[in-house]
Amino acid sequence: MSRKTAPELTPEQMATQAKQGLATGVGKSVKHESAEKQVTGDALYIDDRPEFPNQLHVYALMSPHAHANITQLDVSPCYDVAGVRAVISAKDIPGELDIGPVLPGDPLLADGKVVYVGQPVIAVAADTLDNARKGAQAAIIEYELLTAALSVEEALAQKSFVTDSHQQKRGDSEKAIEAANHVLEGSLHIGGQEHFYLETQVSSVVPTEDGGVIVYSSTQHPTEVQKLVASVLGISMHKVLIDMRRMGGGFGGKETQAAAPACIAAIIAHQTGQPVKFRLPRREDMMMTGKRHPFYNQFKVGFNDNGVIQGIDMVVAGNAGHSPDLSRSIVDRAMFHSDNAYFLGNATVTGHCVKTNTASNTAFRGFGGPQGMMIIEHVMDTIAYHLDKDPLDVRKANYYASANQAGSGRDETHYFQKVADNFIHEMTADLETECDYQARRKAIADFNASSPILKKGIALTPVKFGISFTATFLNQAGALITIYSDGSICLNHGGTEMGQGLNTKVAQIVAEAFSVDISRIQITATNTEKVPNTSPTAASSGTDLNGKAAQNAAFLIKDRMVAFAAKHFEVAPDKVIFSNGIVSVGDQHSMTFSDFTELCWIKQISLAATGFYKTPKIFYDHANARGRPFYYFAYGVSCSEVIIDTLTGEYKVLRVDILHDVGASLNPAIDIGQVEGGFIQGMGWLTTEELVWNDKGQLMTSGPASYKIPAVADTPEIFNTRLVENRTNPEDTVFHSKAVGEPPFMLAISVWSAIKNAIASVAEKGEVPYLSAPATPEQVYQAIKRVRKGKSPLSQAK
Repeated sequence: MSRKTAPELTPEQMATQAKQGLATGVGKSVKHESAEKQVTGDALYIDDRPEFPNQLHVYALMSPHAHANITQLDVSPCYDVAGVRAVISAKDIPGELDIGPVLPGDPLLADGKVVYVGQPVIAVAADTLDNARKGAQAAIIEYELLTAALSVEEALAQKSFVTDSHQQKRGDSEKAIEAANHVLEGSLHIGGQEHFYLETQVSSVVPTEDGGVIVYSSTQHPTEVQKLVASVLGISMHKVLIDMRRMGGGFGGKETQAAAPACIAAIIAHQTGQPVKFRLPRREDMMMTGKRHPFYNQFKVGFNDNGVIQGIDMVVAGNAGHSPDLSRSIVDRAMFHSDNAYFLGNATVTGHCVKTNTASNTAFRGFGGPQGMMIIEHVMDTIAYHLDKDPLDVRKANYYASANQAGSGRDETHYFQKVADNFIHEMTADLETECDYQARRKAIADFNASSPILKKGIALTPVKFGISFTATFLNQAGALITIYSDGSICLNHGGTEMGQGLNTKVAQIVAEAFSVDISRIQITATNTEKVPNTSPTAASSGTDLNGKAAQNAAFLIKDRMVAFAAKHFEVAPDKVIFSNGIVSVGDQHSMTFSDFTELCWIKQISLAATGFYKTPKIFYDHANARGRPFYYFAYGVSCSEVIIDTLTGEYKVLRVDILHDVGASLNPAIDIGQVEGGFIQGMGWLTTEELVWNDKGQLMTSGPASYKIPAVADTPEIFNTRLVENRTNPEDTVFHSKAVGEPPFMLAISVWSAIKNAIASVAEKGEVPYLSAPATPEQVYQAIKRVRKGKSPLSQAK
């Protein structure tokens, strides 16, 4: 086979291409790699895949009881339904029954007992989903009812927990509170949240000739699905391949809970030898899977006349549901973030994972951080209204020391991590000026004085969010890059694309490394055969970890190419320059990247490499409750203005201004999209998204008719979003960027605080508004009634 030699470019051609600049490298607003496919409907999700011949569909029959013994289980009538091919219960699982991700407690199918309404008891496979549903409903199952634990407060009082509790302690909070001028104590209920991904949980499984399976799964954690499928089948992981091209949303709900559909489908595929698909209908998805943890938080705080906290005692109690799932790590993160942006010199923070007979709650954007931040923001508002001060002044008085105030002693968290490079002061001052906070606050006071029914409120709140998995071993990632002889690049990494733009950013990083256009790069599905032992795409770490791994793989290949060119053309390595699709070797040779790649191939240079990255510096000593669990912090500030109707409790968000820190942005357009999307999702959690269970433990808000996520009409009339400029991440992240997935979610706390500010305008003198979350119109109305009657649930100890 003949090959042409690489043609050299003239200096004029090289200069022209160099001037054009790399349009799709880092720092550019490159469009999402699947944008056109998603807009046109051409993007393929698992349910869009063509069906295989003889494919079966699965329906799981759910428990109607929150807690009961199964006294009879007869599945023989299921087979009388046309099209039914297989029925499995707990006794039919060939390997391990328990699929708990960290600790046991999650049987794949109920084994003699049910522990929540919605727990799958049997799974039926048929030629159609409708026949599978009919078959499942034909089963004869009888139950003996048991007492169910449904109340968090009752379970907390009974010390019913799924894991051991944890405590972090700095200084002497009890002594400091006792010595303070003012002491208040109270509590706060914080609701859960349904993930409401557009694509429900789904897996499609094909058996292979060697006794293994190929699993197409909508999952944020392919390796965990691989591990658990192998476990329930009783085979080794190398016989299980997980393929994940894209998800129709995840938000944490597909980190652990995507495993069950994959495992059930795999067992039936293994048993029947036929392809199997298991897609949960929306109602079943909402009833069967866990949510964001509802929390019941308590505090006792001592502070001075300026509102500066002297000592504080906080208890954060997350409703874990019936099993551990990831609750220990989620409550840990709530504890880590119970300070938010505030220095707590004398603090005791206790965390409990409370056990109830509900679906096992799980990861959700922020991973416990939002629930932890809510209690300290509630404290800040409480102090301010008690002292009749602007809540922003109280917040600023309690901030951690800024980066230029080293040695003040106010720069260390209650778990003994230094808060380095803190510029929340600067960001607050910037946004306060930019959004004209002080003038608007005065205008709102004037408006409220002359408006007897409609009242306005405003709040400016900060975010300090730690980036890294709190389970330290998960802070690792791998990537595989292959360059073909025509100069095209195939990129695979261990992260998963769920709409957040991860694949686009990682491709930009690789494009920047080789100084080529992103169109040259093909991103393939996340595949456990290409990149093994992946961590979940969660904790806002997707780009930090996988981007670094891909960059390292690219540099390995590039170093080989540079070494070859230096030797082949007899120049120093630093004379080999990659720039805008051109490779220049000294002053004498230049060629396109494609031609240079072909030359490397001809000269037998390896053009494939795996990259690996692990986050440095981080650790946490759980026994002593101290360490550095986060590589760095991301910061943000937001100001929200609302108007409420005091007769009904209805409200509207009028204006939002956001300033957010992403370090050196890899893709400003995607980052702004993440900030705005995260804010709106957070606003939904704190306002309209109310989960309701009846007294039997059944979820009553099990569909869009009863569960309200934000719609376009709920977005603020004025919505201003800016990224902090010229402020790179001091840590060695990929191109000194910062994570952007989760931190913006907590910017929405400003909406909740603004609603409280509006409620405070009708309060009796000295009354502090109490508002649980979500702040539905009913809750707002009840809060208005309380402050008018002087019935605040707050206790004043001094």
